[in-house]
Amino acid sequence: MPGHFEPLPGGGAAVALDEVEISIIRSLAVQLMELIGPGPAEDAGADPLAELFAEGPSEPPADPVLRRLFPDAYCDPEGAPSPKAAEEQQAYSAEFRRYTENDLRAGKRENALAVIRSLDALTSAGEGGAVLKLSPEESRRWLGALNDLRLAIGSRLHIDDEDDTDVLYRLPDDDPRKPMVMAYLWLGGLQETLVSTLMP
Repeated sequence: MPGHFEPLPGGGAAVALDEVEISIIRSLAVQLMELIGPGPAEDAGADPLAELFAEGPSEPPADPVLRRLFPDAYCDPEGAPSPKAAEEQQAYSAEFRRYTENDLRAGKRENALAVIRSLDALTSAGEGGAVLKLSPEESRRWLGALNDLRLAIGSRLHIDDEDDTDVLYRLPDDDPRKPMVMAYLWLGGLQETLVSTLMP
């Protein structure tokens, strides 16, 4: 079980994590929550209904990581569209973002918080760390958070597609990106094995 998720009888998944691994994942999840930022309800004051009627932003985020986490909904996959088509896509994307981004942010925050809470609830099973056991719902939240963490790290490493990962394996040990690369690859392994536990 070390280093990868395994299915649990009746659903869910389990993985053995040592104290360093727990610390790394927790720290990354906290950083992700800080990057995503507070929800509208936290800025809404005393009105509990304010979040229901709050509109999200219409412009893409300035931070490239947030742009990767919250991409435009409308874009031309074939390349650069005509100026008129580009203007229409921008208008559609702005409208879509306005009504969906707050919910997307809330979901990503909830996933990251679920990771933090499940790690905090672990009781150590000795000096080697502990076995994390997740229900099917917790597994889905973990999967979402692992995906977001990999997208965030991949964006910082300028990884645009899977072909770019080949370069990462050849980085020299003294490259300053090496720790981030190791985290990216490790999280990818966790994500892959967690996906396999959720497949029927």
